Amino acid sequence: MARPATVTDEPVALSDRELVARVFRTLGEARRLSIVEMLLERGEMSQSDLFRELGIPQSRASEHLQCLVWCGFLEVERRGKRLHYRIADPRTKTLLHLAYQFLRENQAAIGSCRTLDALPD
Repeated sequence: MARPATVTDEPVALSDRELVARVFRTLGEARRLSIVEMLLERGEMSQSDLFRELGIPQSRASEHLQCLVWCGFLEVERRGKRLHYRIADPRTKTLLHLAYQFLRENQAAIGSCRTLDALPD
């Protein structure tokens, strides 16, 4: 199993800039980022292990996993009755490494940005 059947290869009517913003929005939610980091660290996890680690309702965790699969960050494989997740693209590790490096160099500014807190989600 890869992406949901509703994902197509046809282009979406969004600019590249809007699509790149969606990449960051996908990782811009703390629980989704946690999922990606757990899988980078462990390689692969079952759905039930992810639910247990996240400590959030199963339905909410499923939504986050579905988003990450849909957007190409994760792959999912069914083994019997269990679903197993892993990172789909090895560049994800580099992307997060660069983000954390950027954060280390700009932590005070990012942490004190009042504009981010004021913007609607």
